[in-house]
Amino acid sequence: MSRLFHLIFSLLIALSCTAQQGRVEVLYSPTSILSGVSSRVFSVYLPPSYDASPSRSYPVLYLLHGGGESHSVWQRHGRLAETLDSLISSSAATEMIVVCPEANEVNMMYFNAPHWRFEDYFFSELIPYVESHFRALSGRRYRALAGFSMGGGAAVVYGTHRPALFSMVYDISGYLRRQPLAFLRGDPSAEWRQQVIEDNNPISRVSSASPELVDSLRSVDWIIAVGDHDFTLESNMDFVRALRSRRIDYQFRVSSGVHDWRFVRPNMIEAIKRASRHFNP
Repeated sequence: MSRLFHLIFSLLIALSCTAQQGRVEVLYSPTSILSGVSSRVFSVYLPPSYDASPSRSYPVLYLLHGGGESHSVWQRHGRLAETLDSLISSSAATEMIVVCPEANEVNMMYFNAPHWRFEDYFFSELIPYVESHFRALSGRRYRALAGFSMGGGAAVVYGTHRPALFSMVYDISGYLRRQPLAFLRGDPSAEWRQQVIEDNNPISRVSSASPELVDSLRSVDWIIAVGDHDFTLESNMDFVRALRSRRIDYQFRVSSGVHDWRFVRPNMIEAIKRASRHFNP
């Protein structure tokens, strides 16, 4: 199955070479929220017609990278631009802007900590910057979230904190709660990060959600994808149980795989296609 996917993926990329192409730019957004910095790097994919159609505006997919990676990983490992060009050329996806924030540099964290308020930056500075500096459509129908690992956990948490802002949350092997992982031993920053992650545990939030919050969560298209040998499998299963207990619709996709880019790539493609259904119903 993996070899077949890579063959199809390579063929799609080859076809995209003859199609009109979008581009990825690396930019900086100003910040007064993040301590010790005045700007924050991010990358953005602009679709093929962006320059040629100056009166057209576009929906936005936010892609959140995993721990220890950077905003550039979606292009380096996921071939984001080539993939989007191919999907758009074949009408498998609508044209969209894709924003890849940076959550590893300086402090590896998507959430708010006393010394690093990244979630506040994301909602109060980055999204407004994107929607004012690019021809980005606003409104929940035109915003979607997806992420891998630490970024998948952040996508879920952002979706549970502000469900009125997003039409879709696509969780790829999301890191959703504290786990006693061997590779975190010896990392002096691991404990505060683990505690902040646990403080934002979306499983607990959904389980204890008010009726009003549950109604809002039901308006989001939740997709949870995880490999059958991934170390996040159990926590993602518990998140699905929490959604199920509150009668919140979801799609749960478990397939062969571990916590790596061989699992991420096909799900990145599915996230783009799924977002397109909301952007262009």
